[in-house]
Amino acid sequence: MIWSPALAALVRKDLVLYFSNRRALLMSIAAPIVIAAFFGYLFGGQQQKPSRIPIAVTDLDRSALSAKIIEGMKADTTFELREEPEADATEHVKQGKLRAAIVLPAGFAQAAPGALFGAAAKPVITVQHDPSQPMVLAVVRGLLAQHVMQAVSQTLFSGEGALRSLADARRNLNGEAGMPDEVRRDLLAMFDSIERVQQRAGPASSAASGAGANPGFSMPFALKELEATARKNQPYNSFAHSFAGMGVQFILFGGIEFGVGLLLARRLGLWKRLRAAPVSRTLLLGSRIASGAITALVLLAIIYAAAFALFGVRIEGSVLGFVGIAIAFSLLTASFGLLIASLGKTPEATRGLAIFATLIMVMLGGAWVPSFVFPEWLQTVSLAVPTRWAVDGLDAMTWRGMGLDAAIGPIAAMLAFSAAFAALAVWRFDWEEA
Repeated sequence: MIWSPALAALVRKDLVLYFSNRRALLMSIAAPIVIAAFFGYLFGGQQQKPSRIPIAVTDLDRSALSAKIIEGMKADTTFELREEPEADATEHVKQGKLRAAIVLPAGFAQAAPGALFGAAAKPVITVQHDPSQPMVLAVVRGLLAQHVMQAVSQTLFSGEGALRSLADARRNLNGEAGMPDEVRRDLLAMFDSIERVQQRAGPASSAASGAGANPGFSMPFALKELEATARKNQPYNSFAHSFAGMGVQFILFGGIEFGVGLLLARRLGLWKRLRAAPVSRTLLLGSRIASGAITALVLLAIIYAAAFALFGVRIEGSVLGFVGIAIAFSLLTASFGLLIASLGKTPEATRGLAIFATLIMVMLGGAWVPSFVFPEWLQTVSLAVPTRWAVDGLDAMTWRGMGLDAAIGPIAAMLAFSAAFAALAVWRFDWEEA
């Protein structure tokens, strides 16, 4: 191909057309900048304060040792700890309001010091956790072990109650029939030495002693991990959440074509001719919302049919709630498409605006990145994004196994967004292209 004045004129014409559409150009530039900034801030910010993990603890022991463990966990900046009854804490984990619920069993303080040396059965700490967030479980498991070991070692080797803990450990050791005699003799000799040091040092040495004195023979507790969902004997299916997130995203992308189709029809003068018919403006646009909602509902049904047939996804909660959420989301998609059509001046600008808005809503809705990794302020802000309600609602009706009452909030929120989008679209819609 040889450069010529005709070729130059054609290239110049294309460039002028592209760069003269300022809205489309702005979206093409703003979208990658905003998305890159979002992920850079979320994962790479050196000065960003990490979001705290919301968990609950139930203290059935009511001892000085369990109180010390809870005090340490409350002081840990990793946790946002609250004390709740076991039933309430478990229900909040099922609903996704908490990431884990820890239960310190009765008799923990009596059994843990002896278990540290293998001289007594290990008390069992139960952790009810959200199965969709395995990274959080690993953090909870590690930090729980840290705080328990610190509290048990301080109680056993220093401070008030040290001699009593050793006496309990000695009794448990003498009652352990399966322990080899040489191991029993060595442990009893060690207990004798610790008691002599404690008796000479007295309470004044308590403050100078710490977790560093812990010989660390054995973890002084056993951990029982349970998935906190309303499902019965069903393992967590990660496809349920991924289909919720990707279904919401790509059906909203279908709303882009819905909005662009409205503007293409306006460019051809179809809307101007329809206005001549004896029907109201609201009825005309309402018919487009109805057809768009039906299309979105059919697409969502096909997506979930594939999830049910091929990937083992099940509606473990309320079927009626799932249908209600699907209908509410379909209305949301249609009204959103109409809104971006009313705000966009041309099909080209509308497509860019719709892609940008959809990507932002999907990001903040937790479809790409779980919302629990967001900073605390962003977790609150994301509640004002309709996609957050859609994803959470679909999760609640599938793998979380929640009842109809858990669907009411997401349905109401999406219907409210749909009504607001539709009202604004009817008010701002231009029947002729400027």
